[in-house]
Amino acid sequence: MHDTMIAFLFAAATVVLAEMGDKTQLLAMAFAAKYKPAKVMLGVFIATVLNHGLAVVVGNFITRFEHIQIWIRAIAALSFIFFGLWTLRGDKLDGEENKKTRFGPVITVAIAFFLAEMGDKTQLATISLATKFPHSPVGILIGTTTGMLIADGVGIIIGVVLRKKIPERAVKLVSAAVFILFGLIGCYQFIHSEFSISIQLEIAILLILSIISATASIILIRKNNTTLSSANPLDDSICHDNNT
Repeated sequence: MHDTMIAFLFAAATVVLAEMGDKTQLLAMAFAAKYKPAKVMLGVFIATVLNHGLAVVVGNFITRFEHIQIWIRAIAALSFIFFGLWTLRGDKLDGEENKKTRFGPVITVAIAFFLAEMGDKTQLATISLATKFPHSPVGILIGTTTGMLIADGVGIIIGVVLRKKIPERAVKLVSAAVFILFGLIGCYQFIHSEFSISIQLEIAILLILSIISATASIILIRKNNTTLSSANPLDDSICHDNNT
């Protein structure tokens, strides 16, 4: 019991320190500006338990197959760009649609965080801790999960505050920019580490991805503006009545 408590405290402190200012904390901030804090926290919890449980149980085997980690990181990078575009697209969650898809945000957050943590320093730290405390796997899992919830809870609080003080449209744009930026950085890291090409070609590929992301973002923003205009025809009629 004593060893389990030490493992728990050590793991929690390690993860909190590792996650402060990390991309997952910023992702929590961005998601909290889009979804309800409770759903974001639940998604983070699910992703952390699955990811860190995987690290504790079979993490040592996964790290031996470096090519698997490489492709997981590539998929994670592309998924961030997808989530950024999804944020710009917006969710139609009003009325009955909201009831049918009320668990959508939880699953979305869980997938994003699970992919973000694959091969990340926190997962590697969990593997190291499991090796350091081989007789306390439960303490390690609970400790790392608690540390993740504390660190990302800070990000969620900041996201909620920003949502109250900043217009929703601005929050959505900033959130999308965070996702897409991390996605582009991840893509560059993947290309730089796995392909022996010139820096000029790396920059060219990154520029192409940036142009594609920017073009898709502009299209989605314009589409949203058109949808909002058509959804509020009363505004134009009211203005017309006032003028007459």
